[in-house]
Amino acid sequence: MANVQQVGRPRDITIDAKALAAARALLVERGFDATTLQAIAERAGVHASALYRRWPSRIQLIEDAAFPTARPVDVTPTGNLHVDLRRFVRAYIAAFGEPAARVAAAGLLAHHRTSDNPGAPSVYLRVSARPQFRAILAAAPPGSVDPTVDPDDVFDMLLGAIWTRVMLFAVTTRRRPIERTVDMVLRMVRPYPSTT
Repeated sequence: MANVQQVGRPRDITIDAKALAAARALLVERGFDATTLQAIAERAGVHASALYRRWPSRIQLIEDAAFPTARPVDVTPTGNLHVDLRRFVRAYIAAFGEPAARVAAAGLLAHHRTSDNPGAPSVYLRVSARPQFRAILAAAPPGSVDPTVDPDDVFDMLLGAIWTRVMLFAVTTRRRPIERTVDMVLRMVRPYPSTT
């Protein structure tokens, strides 16, 4: 059987990188609403049809540009709860504190809140740090985490603290050390001393 030759030009792998870089630059310079597929294509120096072949929508392109890794917070638990939480909080703030991510986050949240098609839960797990947080608590030494504490409740409170720090960095003067956030999380998850 003869080898079949591929027809057409090979896929230009540089287009993805150009588009993602252009989207990040536009988010920072012009904001979420102005970061359209047409504007991204123009900035990247590529045809808009090339973007449509790679991303089904502007929202998905922006998500990939603002949160480029498969999991923006990747902290492998060591079993040392204090150290792991500190690493987790630092990594989370770094990932979501990037200028393009800060701009994109507000627009993406508004879009998904009002969209008729918010997307499958798997889309959010791709950039969610919740599984990482659960893994850190699960790896903690026996007796260091209260078994009645709901990890999702603690994560939601931590998320609020991190997002306040990341999103309101320009309007708040409360620049508390990350260590204070870690200490508060430790207080939330520790078992209460027995009163018997």
